[in-house]
Parts: sequence; C-alpha cells; structure tokens
Amino acid sequence: MAESRSCQDQEAECEPPGGIRNELPGLAGNVVQTGQVSGGVHFHASAFAPGVRPAQLPSPVAGFVNRVAELRSLDTLAEAESGAHRSAAAMRIIAVVGTAGAGKTSLAVSWAHRIKDRFPDGQLYVNLHGYDPVPPVAAGEVLGRFLRALDVPVEQIPVGEEPRAELFRSVTAGRRVLLLLDNAATAASIRPLLPGSAHCLVAVTSRTRMSGLVAREGAHRVSVETLSQDESIRLMRTVMAAYRPDDDEAELAELARLCAGLPLALRIVAERAAGRPHMALRDLIAELRDQSGLWDALSATGGSDDDEADAVRTVFGWSYRALAPQVARCFRLLGLHPGPDFRVEAAAALLRATPVRARRHLDTLAGAHLLEECGHDRYQFHDLLRAFAAEQARREEPAEARHAALGRVLGWYVHSAAAAARAGSNSYTLPVTLESLDDGVVPAAFDDGKAAIAWYETERDNLIAAVSTASATGMERIAWQLPAVLTMIIADRELAGTWLPAQQVALASARRAGDRYGEAVALDNLGIAYRHLYQLAEATEHFDAALIAFGELGDSFGRVRAANGLGVTHMLAHRTDEAAICFEQALEGAHELNEPVYVGAFTRNLGWAHLERDDLDRAETLLERSADLLADEGEQLEWAEALTLLAAVHRRLRRYALAEETAERALALSGEADGTLFQALALLELGRVALARRRGSEALNLLQQAAVLFQRVGRSDLQASAWDATGETYLFLGRTEDAVAFHRQASAAFRSKDDSWSLALSLARLATALTRQGNAHEAREHRSEALRLLATFTGQAAEARRAEVAAARADGDPGP
Repeated sequence: MAESRSCQDQEAECEPPGGIRNELPGLAGNVVQTGQVSGGVHFHASAFAPGVRPAQLPSPVAGFVNRVAELRSLDTLAEAESGAHRSAAAMRIIAVVGTAGAGKTSLAVSWAHRIKDRFPDGQLYVNLHGYDPVPPVAAGEVLGRFLRALDVPVEQIPVGEEPRAELFRSVTAGRRVLLLLDNAATAASIRPLLPGSAHCLVAVTSRTRMSGLVAREGAHRVSVETLSQDESIRLMRTVMAAYRPDDDEAELAELARLCAGLPLALRIVAERAAGRPHMALRDLIAELRDQSGLWDALSATGGSDDDEADAVRTVFGWSYRALAPQVARCFRLLGLHPGPDFRVEAAAALLRATPVRARRHLDTLAGAHLLEECGHDRYQFHDLLRAFAAEQARREEPAEARHAALGRVLGWYVHSAAAAARAGSNSYTLPVTLESLDDGVVPAAFDDGKAAIAWYETERDNLIAAVSTASATGMERIAWQLPAVLTMIIADRELAGTWLPAQQVALASARRAGDRYGEAVALDNLGIAYRHLYQLAEATEHFDAALIAFGELGDSFGRVRAANGLGVTHMLAHRTDEAAICFEQALEGAHELNEPVYVGAFTRNLGWAHLERDDLDRAETLLERSADLLADEGEQLEWAEALTLLAAVHRRLRRYALAEETAERALALSGEADGTLFQALALLELGRVALARRRGSEALNLLQQAAVLFQRVGRSDLQASAWDATGETYLFLGRTEDAVAFHRQASAAFRSKDDSWSLALSLARLATALTRQGNAHEAREHRSEALRLLATFTGQAAEARRAEVAAARADGDPGP
C-alpha cells in the first residue's frame, strides 16, 4: 500500500561507537538546499539533470506574416542584451504588449522559435490565462511545472510560492533557458517566475504596458499595434491565396478597416471569405457592416467602445451567426467547459454526440479560427472567444440545457478519472459509487497504466477546475468524488499542495450536500495531503475527523484506512505509542475484513512502530509475520520493505550476518519489481550493516548509491538519513572534516521540515564529530539543543537517546 510505505526507523549502531545511533525519519519532507561535500562522495543541491532540455514552446502560427519592425526590435534587444557591455547581473526581460487580439502571442512564439537555439538548456512556456473568465494560473503552480520540466523530483519541490521561486532560481543559475510567459495580467504575477541567471531570457506578453516590470526589473517593452492597411491586406491575402487570389484591393482595405487591423479578427474574416470563394467580397462586407449593431460588448472587453472592441464583437458575432446550427451550438456549449483546452471526447460529452461528429464540428470551428488545434484531438479557445462562447450559451441555451451539458462533461471527467486511477495506481482507494452517465457519454478507457497516467497529467488542470465548477453549480457529488477517485494518483505523483484547494472544496461540497460518506472520504484525503505537506497537526485533525465519520457510518474499511493514515502521521512526529495504537486498530479491522494484503502491510507498520520504540523482540515477531504474509500474497515491494525493517532489527541485535543476508534479499526483490525507493532503503540498511561490521569503504559505496536513488525518487528526508550515516562512516574512517560536513547537511534538512526527533539525533551526531574536530564549544551547543528537543518525547527510546547525549556531554565525548 502506498499509504503504508512510511519508511521506517533503521538505526546504525557502529563498532566502535561513533555517537548516537541513527534513526531514519518517516514520510515526506521538503527540499534540502545543500552544496557539494568533499571526500569521495558528492551530493548536489540541484536536481536539475544536465541532459534535460525542456522544449515547451507552442508551434508557430501557420502563415505568420508582417511584424517585420517588431521582429527587428526584438532581435535588436536580444542582441543588445547578450552584448559585451550588458551588466553580467542584469536580468533579461522583454515585454510584448498590446491590445487583445493584436497578435502578441503569435509574434512572441514565432520570435522565440527563431532564437531558441541560443538557449541550449531549453525553453519553458506557460499560458497564465491572465484574462480568462476563470482565475489565472498561480505562480506557485507554474513554478512547480517548471521545476518538474527541469527534472527536479516531485518530492524535492517545496510547498509555497517563495520556496519554489528560490529553488527555481537555484536550478536555473548559470544556465541558458528561454522563458515565454504568455497572457500575464500584472507584473506581480510574473516576478516569482523570473529565473536566477542573467544568461536566461524572459519574454512576457500582456495587454497592460507592464510599467512596473520596466521600472523595477529593467524590462524592455515592445508594443504590438494594430496592423496597418497594407499589413492587414497582406495577412488576408496569405490566408485566402489558394481560394480568392483576385479580390479587389479596395474591398480588402474596407475589410481591414472593419476588422480594426486586429490579426485575430482578420484571420477569422479571411477564413470565412476563403470558405465562400464564389461570393462577392462586397456582399461579405455588407454582411459584416450589418452585423455591427447586433451585439453587446463582450464581458472580456469590459464594455469598451473603442474601435478594437467594436471590431472584435462584430467579427465574432458575424462569424458565429454564419455557422450551421449544430456547429454554433457546439461553439457556445464549449464555453461551459471548465478548463481552457479540451479533448474531442470531452466536447462529445458536452454535445451528447459521438466523437466523430464532435471532431467534425471542432474542425469546422478551427477552420473558421474560432478554435485552435493545440495537439492531437485537442483544442483550445482564445480567451476572448471563450468569453464570447460562454456569453452566447447564457443567452441562447435554457438553464436546464446548460446544466445538463455541464453535468455530462463533468460526469465524463469523473468516470474517466476513475478509470485512469484503476489502471494507473494500486487499489488502496476508498470505494466511490459514481452516478450513472448519460447514455450518450462514453468515458475514457485505458489499456495500461502508462496511458492512464499520461491522460491524467494532460487533464490535471481540467480535473482541478472541474471540482470548482461542479461545486459552484450545485453538483456536489461530482465535486467530492473527483479527488476521491484519484486519491492514490494524487498521493503518489503530485507536488505537495497541488490538489489541496480542490480537496478543501470537495469537503465543503460534501458537507453542503449532507453527504456524510463524501465528507469522510474528503477528510481522509485531506489528512493525506496535509501529511505530505508535513503539516502534522492538520493531518491529525482530519484523520481524527475521518475516523469519527466512518465510525458513525459503520464503514469498517474507511476506519481501517483512516486509522492507518493517522498512525503514519504519528510516526512522522515520533509519537510511537499513539502510532502503535492506530496500527493495532487498523490491523484488527483488516483481519475482520479478511484482507490479507492489508493485514501484512499493517502488521509491518506495527513492527515499524515497535522498532522505533526499541522493543526489538516484538518488532522481530511482527516483521517476520508480515514478511511471510506479503510473500504469500506476491506483494514484492511490500515484502521487501518488511525485510529491510527486519534487517534493521537483526543489526541492532548484532546479528550482522543475518542482517546483511536479509537486506540483500530485500534489495533483490525490489530490483526485480523495479522499486527504486525500496532498493534505496535496502542499500541504506546494507550501508549501516557494513559500518557496524567495520567495513568503512564498503559502507560509503552503499550509502552513496542509496543517496543517489533517494534523490532520484524525490525523498529528501531519506537522503538526509543517508548523509547522516555517511557522516558516521567518515568519522569512523578518521575523516572528521567530511563527517562534520555531512552531519551539517543532514541537520539542515531535518530542521527545514521541522522534524524535531530526527533533528535532535542528527545534532547529537554532529556534536560527536565536532568534538573529535576540537570544536568543543559548538559541540556543547548542539548537544544542548538536542537534549531540549528530546525532552519533548516520551518512551523508552527517547529516554535511551537522552541518556546517550547527556553522557556524551558529561565526558566531552572523546570518542575512540
């Protein structure tokens, strides 16, 4: 069970003693900022892989013409910004600004493709949706995407905008990356996204003049004006060349005037004209003139009376009224879609049509420039057109029809998400009974887990938006069920906090609906989310509430799950007595439910708790039983984890040969099952066994392998444990300076996530190394802090650790 993989205490008791015994911290953790440590083993702070080269730029617009002066200005600025006289510390920012529909994005994307080879470390792109009818993309979310694109492991990406911005600057420092930040509403929205290298180039598009960015960050502004008459005619002739090569210049000039020189409007009009090659252009002009009085100002233009707004509403209305009735209905219903882009199947659900028919309508809209194709079977709106479509839906579709269409597409998302979760994650998810879909709606199906996860990652933003949309429109069941069916995909694959707002909305929706089961599921999911954020008080509160709710419902499976989740939370805080009670409760429920895999997993977790309590005999009994159960069920990774814990018991009982043999079995099992995390755990334990057997060089090699794998899977907490064990090994080898450096890294890591137990033990080990180095004053300070931290814990293990630290303080810890 991913929920039970809490990754255990694994103490290192080395001979001769090298300080307080090593305790492995539990789940989760935040990113650790460290540098390179000398001494033969190197660990780097940045998770940026040199071979990773993101290439996120959208495809350039077909038939892009004009903008010669603007391109020249951009080229000149880029050359000047890379010149020898430019300040080495100056951030390179270019703001491409202009009115809505002026072609800012087309210009910026085309130019970015021209210069992308100057940035060998890649190109990053985001549409911030600063002017969409839905809230813009938050800077913290964008930073998470960028860091993932730069190959930073998910678990090493910290929570919160500021820590992510700091990491982003560190990762991009000294690198040449091109960033295109599209549709930014304010300068404040992009400041956190600025990289940490003057060798990077940032291009921003916005409808505002970005005066703050120019004044504070020294950005260079390139204004994109409406096209001149000649440029407008050239654009239209390019679009219509194969269909209407002989149109009169004066009539084209009149069309350009009616479109106010806006490329978006010009392309729509030109496509309409190209689609009616035998109709006189003067007749099209007359239609367009007649249209100008029929439409109110669009909400997205704020009701402005300027020429551009008039042109936009006129051209949109004219083009929309020319659509066939079914295509027009497709267009306006798409305005109800919760996110800015969508698959053909989602459109089919909205329309209650087959994907074939929906694709035909979408292609018609794309051909008229009312939609853009942004991938295979995937389409998106320009933000102005999305607002226009939503407005037409409100005007022309009865409320019942709008609600039904929205229900169909939201139903499609929740059923498709459930199918993706079944194919792409394990079964450790609470059961959710979904409402039946409309007969005309067919959810996505997946042949394997890889396809399911790819679908989820593509649809993530739409799924999150769907929760808010469902809640806002009274579809409370869908609002809580969407995150519920995705529980394990979210828990195993997402950045901490990505789904937290949606999960909070889900809880509120379940409560509004009086749905106690939905409330219990949402509480349990929020407990997991807060635990991954290392907000343990909040996690405890939500798991406690989930236990009460499931108890009231008589839901045994829910109580088992919540009890185990609460137990893992207690283990992270080293509340081992409370954790053991929870695991015993979960184990009893698993027996009653006759779920052997859960029995094996929860038995293992209870063994983990007893190991952390220094009750080695009880831990050994439980872990042997767990290993046998999980082996019988063929759960290789769960079995491997139980064996690794059992190896730790053998090591602490000084059965070193048996400990090594058991850990080797765990390593082999996890390797066969391609379980990188579990291989790393086994390697860490093997390193500790090697140290206990006085094989220092072998221990260093094993610990280095473990640390690399922990970094690969994004477990900075466990990597810190490997650093601590490495420090002990260097101390044993007499390399005191290296020992101090590694212990400092580990202590900083534990402090960064407020892990008091692990921090106390790491500080005690650091003090041992500092004493050996001759730095007695700092050693005393760290031991005093360690004792203060340990005083907050109770139990046999805490008493033993306090005694060890106090004894070291009393005798100055001379060491061997």
